[in-house]
Amino acid sequence: MRALRILLIVAVVLGGVLVGTDRLALAYAESEASSRVKLSAVESDSIEVDIKGFPFLTQVAGKRFDEVDVKATGVSATAGSRRVRVGELTMALRDVTVTGDWAGAKAGSASGTALISYADLTAASDREATVAYGENGKVKVTGGVTIMGRTLTRTVLSTVTVVNGDTIRVRADEVPGEGIPGIEELVRERTDFERPIGAIAGMKVEKVEPRPEGLAVSVSGTDIVLAG
Repeated sequence: MRALRILLIVAVVLGGVLVGTDRLALAYAESEASSRVKLSAVESDSIEVDIKGFPFLTQVAGKRFDEVDVKATGVSATAGSRRVRVGELTMALRDVTVTGDWAGAKAGSASGTALISYADLTAASDREATVAYGENGKVKVTGGVTIMGRTLTRTVLSTVTVVNGDTIRVRADEVPGEGIPGIEELVRERTDFERPIGAIAGMKVEKVEPRPEGLAVSVSGTDIVLAG
């Protein structure tokens, strides 16, 4: 019995050492990845990497990770000749395999959410109007309309949709003065717009949801490339 107790104590101690070593290696790897990883076709101010699964060292040996979470802030995505700023991008990567001599990685699939502030959405609109959170899943767009030499401010509630998987469309549900010849067109010239945002980090835009803190853009994709 005494020998058994000693054996159990040794096993527990060794197990603790191995777990501690595994966690230390994980922390180091996450820190290194956060400073080196780059997302496809975008620039960012900072990236945080959270590697899931245990034990970590066996995943390293196999050069394959079941799940990796990535959070990027200050992302700048390019669509054509224009840039669209994304305040925060969170991604859940699955089936991540290391490519080459640890020079990069590829995720079999990925999903995430890109959060665009209303200030950044206003800048991206390329209109003389401001965009803000509305109500019941809508956004509020305010712009000035010149009628008979007078500039009038008009605010509309607009629906935000996705077009072709890479473009955000903002269109007013109703327009003040709708039905009066020429008025609707003038208002919509200020309040309605489409803005291509491209594939964010290689992922297709699936849907958009106006939230108080900004426009939440759901994205997903396969074979997402991470550069080292």
